[in-house]
Amino acid sequence: MKTKSKNIHIRSTPEKVFAQMDDFSKTGMHMSQSSMMMMGSKLNLEQLSTNPGLGASYRWSGKLMGMTMDFSETVTKWQPPKLKEWETVGEPKIIIMSWYRMRFEITAAENGTIVKISISYLPPKVWLYKILSFFFAKLYCNWCLNNMLIDTKKSIDVGNL
Repeated sequence: MKTKSKNIHIRSTPEKVFAQMDDFSKTGMHMSQSSMMMMGSKLNLEQLSTNPGLGASYRWSGKLMGMTMDFSETVTKWQPPKLKEWETVGEPKIIIMSWYRMRFEITAAENGTIVKISISYLPPKVWLYKILSFFFAKLYCNWCLNNMLIDTKKSIDVGNL
């Protein structure tokens, strides 16, 4: 298993940071918008469960370079305003990973909040996807984590008001 982590300081309360990051439509918006990293594609987000928090389930679907992307995630740990963890379930169709777990931890700090976010993943099983993973997984993970942190910071950092 491989893991990538990032940290950021946000000038806001842990409660506001958690509320922003708890919403997958906000933290995952980089995947639902066309971008160079997504090769001009975008994924659709669907909430599968009616409950927020622990046990909540979501599905991402779409195509990337003509290849089907279809995977579901379930929240496995949820401790507002400190921690959230979620992972893929079932048989995810992801190009550069066969499974992943994401997690963010929020800690009160002087003049705001420290957010640590990480992704742990397993490489795909199909040889072509293994090759793509070797070249692009770290780059994609960094892009994803950076977007989640920067989008959160832009949305609520009081220094941006």
